[in-house]
Amino acid sequence: MNNIIRFAIIGFGNIGRRHAEHILHNADTMLVAVCDTNVSVADRVPEGVPFYTSLDTMLQQGDIDVLCVCTPNYLHEQHTIAGLQAGLHTVVEKPMALSVAECDRMIAAAEEAGKTIFAVKQNRYNPPVQEVKKLMAESKLGKVYMMQVNCFWNRGDAYYSESDWRGKKQKDGGCLFTQFSHFVDILYYLNGSMQQSEGLIHNYAHQHNTEVEDAGSFVMRSANDAIVNFNFTTCAYQKNMEGSITIFAEKGTVKIGGQYLNTIEYQQLEGAALPEINISAKNNDYGLYQGSMSNHDKMIQNVVDVLNSGQPIMTTAEEGREVVRIIEQMYAGAANK
Repeated sequence: MNNIIRFAIIGFGNIGRRHAEHILHNADTMLVAVCDTNVSVADRVPEGVPFYTSLDTMLQQGDIDVLCVCTPNYLHEQHTIAGLQAGLHTVVEKPMALSVAECDRMIAAAEEAGKTIFAVKQNRYNPPVQEVKKLMAESKLGKVYMMQVNCFWNRGDAYYSESDWRGKKQKDGGCLFTQFSHFVDILYYLNGSMQQSEGLIHNYAHQHNTEVEDAGSFVMRSANDAIVNFNFTTCAYQKNMEGSITIFAEKGTVKIGGQYLNTIEYQQLEGAALPEINISAKNNDYGLYQGSMSNHDKMIQNVVDVLNSGQPIMTTAEEGREVVRIIEQMYAGAANK
């Protein structure tokens, strides 16, 4: 029989409530506490779950195994380290942090505490992503020549007015951290790290309410010498349009497409064809905007499997750090024109 894993959540906005939903629906997990400095969310906390406005007070109550960090980007380091120093494993929403230096301090705190950081990259569980990952892991595509990443989403005024940290350079970090870090992660997950990056970024439609870019285009070179084109915007008219990754390789071409990497949109392979995957876009729907695919149930299950059965972590802290490093590299190589 598995041990019941006791979870607490810091940050009870949209993504914190998504964590709570899946913790409550897993037979091997229990939600034992929620913390948020915004008392107005207290009435959305599940009945019977204690609500705190102080993280220190919540951590002192002592009946917690895992802390889910679901706060704004700029608070991830602070809250993760607090959880680790209290003797808890931590689940950290994307991005892991806003700099490699922050990630390094988090990893050092985990090592000192003897606890685990789980970086949330739930798009790795998308069935099309898993099929292509298997192809590449088994070298069935041969040498990768080029990859094309397209992220064409919409973020309107209502999104930015919902929370005062959104669109602020020091708190949000930019689109590559907040909207599109999942796509950077899948690029890394499928084909390894990036070694060179040059690009352009600009704020076209959100200058009145943000300090960050809303469009960008990059050319990169991966560690295995593939050329990577990475294009993104939050200016798609009225709704999200596309989230895709296309791979051009020695033994095939395949495109993971749809709005949220939810379909095998194109394939021409030397070997056997991939399954016809065209799943409904079960994305994170937050009303005012739509996010990535909703695989947080699988993420919570992975935490259970790691802690109870010693299974591999889907996304380690070191992998979360590498995604942050790639994003830092992209911004460092970008001209804002």
